[in-house]
Amino acid sequence: MLTARAQRTLESIDGRTLDEMRALRDDTERFMLRYKFGMDEVITKLSILREEFSQTHDYNPIEHISSRLKSLDSVIAKMQRKGIEPTFDSIRETITDIAGVRVTCSFVTDAYRLAELLTAQRDIRVLKVKDYIAEPKENGYQSLHLIVEVPVFLSSGAHPVAVEVQIRTIAMDFWASLEHKIYYKYDRQVPQELLDGLTDAAHTAAELDARMERLHREVHGAPSYERGRVAI
Repeated sequence: MLTARAQRTLESIDGRTLDEMRALRDDTERFMLRYKFGMDEVITKLSILREEFSQTHDYNPIEHISSRLKSLDSVIAKMQRKGIEPTFDSIRETITDIAGVRVTCSFVTDAYRLAELLTAQRDIRVLKVKDYIAEPKENGYQSLHLIVEVPVFLSSGAHPVAVEVQIRTIAMDFWASLEHKIYYKYDRQVPQELLDGLTDAAHTAAELDARMERLHREVHGAPSYERGRVAI
């Protein structure tokens, strides 16, 4: 339902401009929809792996799968920050985290194993890898980030779509969630003592991951895979 002011503004626009506005709206919706479908494709692949592990193996490395699609406002804000030309091609080439999938695992080795299983699939193309587990950020943040390209098959044909996949342990995810809440509360102007506390907590979380993995190995034995790197 339009406000009176919006209705008056709409009535003052000529028909050609209205048609252009509708066309832009429709193109934008189709553009964003492809990212949703790409995200759904990756979720399906991970869900199949999770169900297979649950049905045919004695251990399931996937604890949780979540996803998010950036809002159009967030995409526009990122375009402005990066000085990106306002075209669909420019957005497609430079913003690779419009669609995001997060996988939470029990152990560090699970994160690498899942990355290997996902990227080994024929229709997945690895565009970029950022291994913040092997090389944590300065504040202690850890996670394995993959930018993968997956084909989305529509009535107009196949469309390659970039999806960001973050794979991390429960401890890493808990820390990242707490950090996000703190930064949000302080509008990114976090006091130094809290930043220091977050860094210490990240080290504690990493130590916990290492201890839990050692216990897991004592109970179940060493896994058939070890920590590796995902090839591009």
